[in-house]
Amino acid sequence: MAILVNRNTRVAVQGITGREGSFHAKLMLEYGTKVVAGVTPGKGGSEVHGVPVYDSMKEAVRERGANASIVFVPARFAADAIYEAVDSGIGLVVVITEGIPVHETMRVVNYARSKGVTIVGPNCPGVITPGEAKVGIMPGHVFSRGPVGVISRSGTLTYEVSYALTREGIGQSTVIGIGGDPIVGLTFTEAMELFEKDEETKAVVLLGEIGGDMEERAAKMVMEGRFTKPVVAFVAGRTAPPGKRMGHAGAIIMMGMGDYSSKVKALEKAGIPVARTPFDIPRLVSRVL
Repeated sequence: MAILVNRNTRVAVQGITGREGSFHAKLMLEYGTKVVAGVTPGKGGSEVHGVPVYDSMKEAVRERGANASIVFVPARFAADAIYEAVDSGIGLVVVITEGIPVHETMRVVNYARSKGVTIVGPNCPGVITPGEAKVGIMPGHVFSRGPVGVISRSGTLTYEVSYALTREGIGQSTVIGIGGDPIVGLTFTEAMELFEKDEETKAVVLLGEIGGDMEERAAKMVMEGRFTKPVVAFVAGRTAPPGKRMGHAGAIIMMGMGDYSSKVKALEKAGIPVARTPFDIPRLVSRVL
């Protein structure tokens, strides 16, 4: 069973007529993802890479059976695009857009939850189930199919670590880039719940970074026995000075929470091996598999 996306996922690309949307729609199609519709208000009736474009998500769902969307809409219009996707009746919205104001993200994430819709992101690379579908901007060739689930707050690390695993012959079941903003839709613990139920996933890699308390919550979940599969972790930001806002909007340390050592301490206390560098991860994973 593939998590979040599989070969039956029918994707609508919101903002397909823009540069990013068009570029990545083509790469998703080449990967084998069923990109069935594009959505750009006012551009209905046109085509991009042979994909029909509609004025609204409701039309894309009605006409093409879309059941997921990926958002490449500029930050100032992105929240409206997400609301529209949630209201169209699909189950998954992957938000690539960065720079959406935090209060807008908070509102739209809460709205999506109330409707039972999963949001991945914003400011994320997306989701890939290797060999089945990629709904995102990650380079497809670095992933291979196998038993390890990956959940990451950092885009670049998602690719680096997956490629390091692939090179060592360790494939991935599904890789989820949850995004680096202070507020995101799907969290570490929610993604872990999905992997816990997935028979194909035998172990999970958590790629965290400083800021927030998501890694600490994941550690608590393992300690309490709510996640029973082996976990390996890496936390980016070891050399970051405390109190300084880093490049990622989410990577800010507050009130003694969220710094590198508190995260590592929480993870290790839960019995989770923490890699010192991303390249130690395959070795640690092969030990727990």
